[in-house]
Amino acid sequence: MTDPSLLWKPSARDIAATRLQQFLNDLVARGVVPTGGRDAHALQRWSVTHPERFWAEVWRAAGIMADGPGTQDAPWRDVLVGGDRMAPPDPVHGPRWFTETRLNFAEHLLRRRDDGLALVSWNEQGPQQRLTYATLATRVAQCAAALAARGVGVGDRVAGWMPNLPETVIAMLAAASLGAVWSSCSPDFGTKGVLDRFGQIAPTVLIAADGYRYAGKTIDCLPRLAEIVSAIPSLRAVWVVPYMSDAPALDTIDRAERFDQVLAAEAQATTPAFGRLPFDHPLYIMYSSGTTGLPKCMVHGAGGTLLQHWKELALHTDVSADDVLFYFTTCGWMMWNWLVSGLAVGATVVLYDGAPLAPDPAILWRMAEAERVSVFGTSAKYLAVLEKEGVTPRTTVNLEALRAILSTGSPLAAHSYDFVYRDISPSVRLCSISGGTDIISCFALGDPTGAVYRGELQMRGLGMAVAVWNDVGQPVEQEAGELVCTRPFPSMPVAFWNDPDGSLYRAAYFEHFPGVWRHGDWAEITAHDGLVIHGRSDATLNPGGVRIGTAEIYRQVEQIPEVLESLVVEQRFEGADGPDSRVVLFVRLRDGGELTEALRDTIRRRIREHTSPHHVPRVVIAVPDIPRTISGKITELAVRETIHGRPVKNQDALANPEALAHFRDRPELVVGPDR
Repeated sequence: MTDPSLLWKPSARDIAATRLQQFLNDLVARGVVPTGGRDAHALQRWSVTHPERFWAEVWRAAGIMADGPGTQDAPWRDVLVGGDRMAPPDPVHGPRWFTETRLNFAEHLLRRRDDGLALVSWNEQGPQQRLTYATLATRVAQCAAALAARGVGVGDRVAGWMPNLPETVIAMLAAASLGAVWSSCSPDFGTKGVLDRFGQIAPTVLIAADGYRYAGKTIDCLPRLAEIVSAIPSLRAVWVVPYMSDAPALDTIDRAERFDQVLAAEAQATTPAFGRLPFDHPLYIMYSSGTTGLPKCMVHGAGGTLLQHWKELALHTDVSADDVLFYFTTCGWMMWNWLVSGLAVGATVVLYDGAPLAPDPAILWRMAEAERVSVFGTSAKYLAVLEKEGVTPRTTVNLEALRAILSTGSPLAAHSYDFVYRDISPSVRLCSISGGTDIISCFALGDPTGAVYRGELQMRGLGMAVAVWNDVGQPVEQEAGELVCTRPFPSMPVAFWNDPDGSLYRAAYFEHFPGVWRHGDWAEITAHDGLVIHGRSDATLNPGGVRIGTAEIYRQVEQIPEVLESLVVEQRFEGADGPDSRVVLFVRLRDGGELTEALRDTIRRRIREHTSPHHVPRVVIAVPDIPRTISGKITELAVRETIHGRPVKNQDALANPEALAHFRDRPELVVGPDR
């Protein structure tokens, strides 16, 4: 009998053509893995019990270029030092990978030097730039020469306050080629949000655009840029990309130069040079959302990022040099770093700057048609909005080149799976993927050789010892619990910035279950050996002692036509018999909508029928807006603090902090004898 949750599966011919199957076949043929391990899930189990051998085989398959001992022929025990411990006891003696090798991240992303397309950029006005791999390498060489001329060297920080443009990629690769450390955030960050991040890391050079467009509006960045520059004394140079104007006025900005003129002055530099550095040499500094305080600065190493991204792109996503890869992201989200690593597999990378639904909801799909995008990445929220708005790309554009759709940022609801296969394409592989800025990669993602089941992530990542544990630290399956990782992996942060004894690092991941990475997701391993993410574990609800993932409620509420989006929290209070709590649901309705008692009843009934009585909110409140982080994620924690009368520590981390006012001092939240 056919499983009704089965939505897609590859043909035998398609499986044989995947890079993952070819990788597995090679391991079997060479006797590396047993002949019985001929599927992705068996390979995953082998990979986490033999991590040194697995990651050495990834190194081999990726063709990593490095100095040092020949890691393909060296004893496998030399690949990982300190593999018996997950949490670093101090900043030096944690688990370390490929300790005798030296490599350069940018060298791998610029391996191609031909006339194949490397970068294609679009914005709300349509296509903008097209750069070949040869041209990209030349511009990186020029940018690196300019950085070096201003004293930038190994370990210096180069920061980008940039839209998603080719210039951003050029600057990042130039910094990496020199061994400098790249850090970026998008231009929708306000002055304080930028300084909360870049102010901690003391960059030497700042690269910024003069402005950007969003939803048809032009935003001038120069006044904020002047404030930012004046507050970062470490800056030696400020390069401004003339994006909105051919002649931006830079007189008020100290040390400012035009980026195009900086590159033109280094026209003699045509071939980039690559300084090879230790495997764990810092490449990126990424930031936590900062909604509970100053953002944490997570330092990611070049080698771990390169290996993880190659594995995820080549094996889990099946991207090759023939593919056109797109992910809707800003430069302040880790998916930008992931997208740009598509250059390491020789793909064409498509960059988009602007609103995903402007000038109309079909803009990204027209772009996908025009550029023949084969892998289209987006957020779960975007797919939900398309469904709400009745957008049906299948009927309006030709998506014959599209093979896979990726979704992340929040759990992808089961009804969004139905929408994709009904209204976008019945033949794509839909991959909900999940990881985080903390690991600059994924814990669970796609399997091009396996089936797609409704509401499930296909598999746990190769080489990632992911499990789900209950409250007492026991592994469970088909039961919700904490997502953990029990063994080291190469893309763990090498450090937190300004955390010399590693105490902040250990507190962030290893205190809940001593010595085991607790990621903060509430998850469940399914009968298909897939994964379901039920939401953030620090936002789970606990009415009556039953833990509930917020995503379970969102999946139901947001299928109701009148509701655009929702946010749910647990309100705690002192009841007649002691401490008590209740579930409170906030909904944003369509324009002109009204939250009647009939609609409240509809909401409660749907939640009760499709989840459980524990999930039913005691209070349902309409609000005109819902707060979200600058990366677009709704923030239950900020709302929870607000309704309890506690301050939200860092409102500059929010894209719309003014929305919190809608949750403050609500009479519906007053708890009394009749409530």
